[in-house]
Amino acid sequence: MTPNPADPIAAIRGFNRFYTRRIGVLEEAYLGAPLSVAEGRVLYEIGQAAGGLTPKAISGITGLDAGYLSRILKRFEREALTARAPSPEDGRSITVTLTPKGAKAAAELNAASDQAVARMIAGLDGPQRQRLTRAVTDIQDLLEAPAAPQVILRPHRPGDMGWIIAQHGEVYTREFGWDSRIESLTARVCADFLDHFDPALERCWIAERGGERLGSIFLVKGEAPGQAKLRLLMLTPAARGLGLGKRMVAECLAFARAAGYREVVLWTHAVLVAARGIYAAAGFELIESWAHADLGPEQVSETWRLTL
Repeated sequence: MTPNPADPIAAIRGFNRFYTRRIGVLEEAYLGAPLSVAEGRVLYEIGQAAGGLTPKAISGITGLDAGYLSRILKRFEREALTARAPSPEDGRSITVTLTPKGAKAAAELNAASDQAVARMIAGLDGPQRQRLTRAVTDIQDLLEAPAAPQVILRPHRPGDMGWIIAQHGEVYTREFGWDSRIESLTARVCADFLDHFDPALERCWIAERGGERLGSIFLVKGEAPGQAKLRLLMLTPAARGLGLGKRMVAECLAFARAAGYREVVLWTHAVLVAARGIYAAAGFELIESWAHADLGPEQVSETWRLTL
C-alpha cells in the first residue's frame, strides 16, 4: 500500500520498511557475507580511511554505541580482519586498520553491494534512473543536519531600529522588571542615531545568524571632542554563551580607534553583570555610579570609560 503523502511520518516509516526489505538489512548474513549490516558498515569505513580510524572516529561516522562498536572490533581482531596500533595523533587512543584478510573481505562486500544495487535498478530506463538518483539525493540533502550558520555583524538597515526597541522592552522587562520607559529611552537613542547619523564617526552593528537578529551595539559621538559613546549593547537569550558580546564590543572599539576617537564612555547598570564583565575585560573602568528609579525598580546606574 502506498503511504499517504499528507502524513510524512507514515510515509517515511513505510519507505523504511520497504527499503530495508529490498536491501536485505534484516537478513542475518548481509549480502551473503558472514557479517551483520553494522559490521559491514564498520569494515567499509575502516577500509575507506587511509591510515585507519580511531574507535571514536568510527563511532562518530557510523553513530554506533561505543559498547556495541567495541564488541564488533574485538570480533574483527579475533578473525584477523583488523589490526590496531597506537594513534599517531593521540597516544591515549588506537588506530584500527584492515589486515590483508580484512581488505579482501571489504572488497568482496563492496562488490556484492554494487551488484545488489545494479540488480535493483536493472528494470529502470535512463530517465527513471535519473529520477531515482535525484530522489535519493534530495532525501539525503533534506535530512542531513545542516551546518550551523555563521554569526555575522552587519550595518543597520530598515526595520532594525524597531526590532532593537522591541527587544529592549521585552528582554529587560521580563528579566529585570523595568517598565515601558526603557522602550521610550531606546526609541530616543535610535531616533537620534538615524536623524544625525555620521557614517564616518558612527556605526550600528546588528548581529545576525541565518537571517535571525541576535543583538545590537552602537558607537555614536559623545559630548566632548574626541569622545565616543558605546550604546545599546543587547543580546537575545538565544545568543548568550556564544562569546558574541565580547566580539561586538571588540568590533566597536576597533572602529572607534580607526575613526580617531581618544576615549569611549558608556552607561550601564549594576544588574547587567555579563555586560559589565565584557566592559571590564575590554579595559573599561568604572568612574561613576548612582541610584535611581527611572526605569521602574530602584537600581544603580554606572558610567564606564576607556582611554584609547
